Amino acid sequence: MSVIQKILLALSCVLFAATIYCLFLKDIYLVVFFFLLHSLCLIFFSYRTYTDIASTAHFSDTYQQDIGMEIASKNKELEKLKEELELREKKNSELYTNVGELNEKLEGFEKEISALKEEKAALEEKFQKDREEKHTDYGALLPPVNEEEHSETVNILDIAEMAKEEFLTDAKNVNMAINISSADSTLLVKADPNRLLILFRNIIDNSIKYMRKAGSLVITVSTIGDDIFIVLKDTGEGLPEDETKHIFELNYQGSNRVSGNGLGLAQAKAIVEYYGGTIYAKSRKGFGMGIYIQLPA
Repeated sequence: MSVIQKILLALSCVLFAATIYCLFLKDIYLVVFFFLLHSLCLIFFSYRTYTDIASTAHFSDTYQQDIGMEIASKNKELEKLKEELELREKKNSELYTNVGELNEKLEGFEKEISALKEEKAALEEKFQKDREEKHTDYGALLPPVNEEEHSETVNILDIAEMAKEEFLTDAKNVNMAINISSADSTLLVKADPNRLLILFRNIIDNSIKYMRKAGSLVITVSTIGDDIFIVLKDTGEGLPEDETKHIFELNYQGSNRVSGNGLGLAQAKAIVEYYGGTIYAKSRKGFGMGIYIQLPA
């Protein structure tokens, strides 16, 4: 628990104690005032807890977004409860009953948020366990490096252009256009140029193999802060969503399998993760494949 969370929790306890004290004093306005402050502290505590949960999440983006939406929904309901409490301030004769009801609801929401945290922890543990069970020594997949170029700073757009030129003939044979898009002319990254070239080669080659119809592959390269983002999106047949999550596994072939050893995307993952980046895919059957890469510059 962070320092801010501890302060908010301690402050909420003090304010709650003040609320109870004012109940004994039978000062309705002070009761409402301290209870509102107590509720706000709990709201900020819940929000802080939610942000901490989001920053440490390691499971899939879709489920992470579902939990975020669930917590956000609860926070909105807490805001509505605060507004409802302000309106009920005018009903002095029902004040004590309403405060009790709202406090029970507040405790219920806190329990739900706590249950979500426990569910998240359980899923994270399961995810880690599954990851360990399916662990592959991706280090063995890394291509060798030129020691003189290993720490070289290169323009990643030049590397992408080189990979594109190598596959122009193959792409033409399947009626596929390869386009590179970037708002910048130079995006520097410190990495082995040969490994970056193999990264682009493997993904482009994969798109060509599974295109099976006239279409295109658009490679978009951009930068946000200190990170470089690469999106390779084709208009091929794509894969069902339940198969897409396995495409970076060594020797995996989906329902639209073609000849090959399944090494390409596994090696691409090994290269990206070696440089401290992340890579994932999104696809739907009939809607093409998108490969999303983040690399520290």
